[in-house]
Amino acid sequence: MTNTANNKRVFCVKPHRPIGYGEMLGKRGDIRLDMLDQEAPNGTAIEVLSAAHAYQISSARDELARHYHVTRELLRKTPNLLIVSTNGAGYDTVTVQDCTDSGILVVNQAGGNAESVAEHVLGMMLCLNKRIGECDRALRAGTLGDRNLYTGHEIVGKTIGIIGIGNVGRRVSELCGTLFRMQVVAYDPYLSAEQIRARGATKVELDELLCRADFVSVNCPLTDETRKMISTREYALMQPHAYFITTARGFIHDEEALERALRDKKIAGAGLDVWSKEPPAADHPLMQYDNVIVTAHTAGVTREARANMGKIAAEQMLDALDGRPVARIVNPQVWPDYAKRFEKTFGFAPRR
Repeated sequence: MTNTANNKRVFCVKPHRPIGYGEMLGKRGDIRLDMLDQEAPNGTAIEVLSAAHAYQISSARDELARHYHVTRELLRKTPNLLIVSTNGAGYDTVTVQDCTDSGILVVNQAGGNAESVAEHVLGMMLCLNKRIGECDRALRAGTLGDRNLYTGHEIVGKTIGIIGIGNVGRRVSELCGTLFRMQVVAYDPYLSAEQIRARGATKVELDELLCRADFVSVNCPLTDETRKMISTREYALMQPHAYFITTARGFIHDEEALERALRDKKIAGAGLDVWSKEPPAADHPLMQYDNVIVTAHTAGVTREARANMGKIAAEQMLDALDGRPVARIVNPQVWPDYAKRFEKTFGFAPRR
């Protein structure tokens, strides 16, 4: 098939278009970008969905309307869909197995916001260890009393345990090891000891990490394997002075078990950027603790990261539609089926 005007169709849902994405795709005469409202009339949505070759999708599960999540139900309406690209590193809004079963390639923007998320981890570590949040609240409320009650600690030379040493975890390791001369241990069953050592950390099993670390940072994706991997047993292994920090995804840590661990003073505190329901309710039990710092899944939300993610998303989509190799494939096992469908649609085979 030869390229003609708008013969490659991409859609995304307002207001979830990445920064700069439309401008980059708009330079191409052979690509048409369709934007749908969250509550677009069903007839309009079906017309766009059924013609689309690619879907640029938000990874914010509680912000994207449920009927736009990629599930088997949506895929029944998208017979021409070849590519699903998530805006971020996560893919909470995509049922990957359903895509694989349908011969659809899933890609993400892993690494695009790694710097921002890693800096957020360090910010939480410093605020917790120096008890900045606690002192701030007491001072504002007029309940400070003896300032010595808010004595903190230095993080120089302490041990950080990183669960998942991918793009974000690697940067956390680099920052902690370089800036604060911390001992870095990491649990990642998909990397060898040599690979983890190259990322500035020592490979350990999860139980050893929890027992040794002064700070535990969760930086792995949410999968069937990682769902509720940090629960009552795991918090019990942590040291009483240790802090738990997560900027990964809700559901990896058990919120009820964490609340019990804090209530029973099993750990010193927590920094939480991700939740099972986002944003969490103001009366969420974990919000009631002064030694818990909370943010609303904003670790990767910086101007620089948003611009970088938009650029990566657009470049990767253009590469995919042109049949060039793409680097951030979530379901590589789909390639044979995907390649056949791609060639049938566009008349040439994609390069891996």
